[in-house]
Amino acid sequence: MALHRHEEDAETPLDLRVTLDPELIAPPKLRLPAGELPPDAAYQLVHDELMLDGNARLNLATFVTTWMEPQAHALIAETLDKNAIDKDEYPQTAELERRCVNMIGSLWHASPGDGATGCSTTGSSEAAMLGGLALKWRWRERRRAAGKPFDKPNLVMGANVQVCWEKFCRYWDVEARLVPVSADEPRLTPERAVAHCDENTIGVVAILGSTFDGSYEPVAEIHAALDALQKERGLDIPMHVDAASGGFVAPFLDPELVWDFQLPRVQSINASGHKYGLVYPGVGWVLWREAEALPEELVFKVDYLGGEMPTFALNFSRPGAQIIGQYYVFMRLGTDGFTRVQQAARDVATYLSGEIERLGQFELLSRGAELPVFAFRLRDDVSGYTVYDISEQLRTRGWIVPAYRMPEAINDMAVLRVCVRNGFGRDLADHLVTDLRDAVHAVSARGGGAPSDDSFHH
Repeated sequence: MALHRHEEDAETPLDLRVTLDPELIAPPKLRLPAGELPPDAAYQLVHDELMLDGNARLNLATFVTTWMEPQAHALIAETLDKNAIDKDEYPQTAELERRCVNMIGSLWHASPGDGATGCSTTGSSEAAMLGGLALKWRWRERRRAAGKPFDKPNLVMGANVQVCWEKFCRYWDVEARLVPVSADEPRLTPERAVAHCDENTIGVVAILGSTFDGSYEPVAEIHAALDALQKERGLDIPMHVDAASGGFVAPFLDPELVWDFQLPRVQSINASGHKYGLVYPGVGWVLWREAEALPEELVFKVDYLGGEMPTFALNFSRPGAQIIGQYYVFMRLGTDGFTRVQQAARDVATYLSGEIERLGQFELLSRGAELPVFAFRLRDDVSGYTVYDISEQLRTRGWIVPAYRMPEAINDMAVLRVCVRNGFGRDLADHLVTDLRDAVHAVSARGGGAPSDDSFHH
């Protein structure tokens, strides 16, 4: 979460004129009010401030779901008071979580005989950290059993990983071996991955859907390179697949792609239910291929209907409503529905990227043919304005299209990125193309001038 500093209250009150009640005392902005407000007045006060936020449906920066059906809204609203950790109070919510884990396990080719284990989380970032912790604990126990030092663990991953992996390494004292990427290959390659591995490597992270350009990393090829490394040097290194977005896309649109538990080195996989799992923010998933892949020392037991429920989480209390929302989506769509929704998003993404390429000023880095996400940059022969100018100009029409720099080693390249999600159709895509064309004309006429904000929202 963002950090905020405590500030002195300048005694600037909030404006309550919209309530049409002259008797109300306006509350301060930065201190807890001394008195109460009527619920209608409090609602209006908050409601009016939130009008300044952007339109979530026009936010093409985020991978996170911004539309669900009214029936899903109703279920989530009905269950906002459910605490997912209270298994004895809400046993059916716990049951729905168990069913979701089983459905996802089957989706990712978990073998029934291996006893795949998993849980829900607050999102794929927490899920990734749980996967990383299991890798570290298993590596440490192997080293300890062999009588070898275990004080210098490292994790190998491309420099294009989401920031949650750098957080994991910093918070849990693991060396982050960020493998450089290049303009020609802006993702982890098998050769670069194995070149950074040694006996202290707890695992290799492969990404099924880069946040920078939406492309899949070659999971099976990295797996094969690690097989060869073991034959050559005796290093048996496991993999974790960060399928934050691709875990709910590839099984439906790319069923021939081998990336999941079909590969023996893949010990764990994380995914985000609130991205292409089609649920509002607040739910992620992590699965291990077998019970042994999750060290028992990391698991806590909580009372559950007179027995014990094993749990593994960084949080304790958290909403159960999004778990219920995920189960609703699974029941509502099934395999056919997920395939239809994700194919529609990919079709719009590839159509939109083609239309943008035809404008003439832009060069595509990806086309939305894997994740329905693509990145594009200004052509080298275009001058006088930047992608930051374009991004700023699009905001005047309500569009949020992020401009950002690519990972280290190619961070002289600045791009724009578009995430196509459920609910974003061809009509909106055509409006975006028109507004993008107008934005180019506007910034070209004035010679640019928007601030170079490198902020990048995942």
